[in-house]
Amino acid sequence: MMTSLRLLLLGLWLGAALFFSAVVAPVAFAVLRSYGLQNATEIAGSLVNRTLSVVNVAGFIVSVVLIVTAFLLSRGNSRAFALELASLAILAIATAAGHWVIAARMRGLRASLSVPMDQVPVNDPTRIAFTTLHGYSVTALSVAMIAALVAFALIAYRARLNAG
Repeated sequence: MMTSLRLLLLGLWLGAALFFSAVVAPVAFAVLRSYGLQNATEIAGSLVNRTLSVVNVAGFIVSVVLIVTAFLLSRGNSRAFALELASLAILAIATAAGHWVIAARMRGLRASLSVPMDQVPVNDPTRIAFTTLHGYSVTALSVAMIAALVAFALIAYRARLNAG
């Protein structure tokens, strides 16, 4: 029962992160830009940033809960258990860094500007720093999703071993 709940939590977060990455973010930018608004990218970025905050904080909370429950449910120290913990730790670190480090710096850069990011020249140091941080943000979420997928497989694998 507890393993099913753990898998459900992790699966829900992974699904939300995948939906955000594949649907929400690209659609927000495409739809708002289709209206020809001068600051469409700025508005879409704000929407995506708030949504990503929910995904990252939820990922962090889920990973911490799963790490705690892993210790409560552990049956010995197997290699799969250690890999599960490592994957969950990577998920926690990637989502925490994505939210409390990378996104925070991106918000700071946006706040320091007197014009929307769309209007900042692409060779401006602030715009370059923002673009670099955006790349880090995408990487952090990608790493978190891969770690979650690995943890999901390991939790299911360990459950099968313990059942049979």
